Amino acid sequence: MTSFHIVLGIAVLVTNGAAGGWGAVAWLRDTPSVWFWYLLRVAQAAVAVQVVGGLMLLARGETSPDGLHIAYGLVPLVVTLFSEGLRLGAAQRELEHVEDVDSLGRAEQLAVARRVALAEMGVMTVGALLILTLALRAYQTGGA
Repeated sequence: MTSFHIVLGIAVLVTNGAAGGWGAVAWLRDTPSVWFWYLLRVAQAAVAVQVVGGLMLLARGETSPDGLHIAYGLVPLVVTLFSEGLRLGAAQRELEHVEDVDSLGRAEQLAVARRVALAEMGVMTVGALLILTLALRAYQTGGA
């Protein structure tokens, strides 16, 4: 199980790095990306599976990492959940000045949707890059 945990840890690093990098480039280019969301969801799944696997190792006594490793391992799950909440807030901020989306013309609706998508991507990109940083620290403090 420990080697599986290490492989999952590397998956967390790679997937969050890919999602964060892809999201940053798309956001800087001002181009919403559907593929970003696919990468992000895979990265989030990797985080969830990694946390569950790590807690199982800990509960079974198969490993005895220090408290710092445990903190760096659990916080990415919290960051994932917090980022999702911030994403909702970003969308609401973009929509707060729009009284009735249905009354807007097609071009205006697309502009609003684009702003919402980019705001959400920006928030989630920062979350993925933060998770990448935390996962790197967990890896550095780890050891089986």
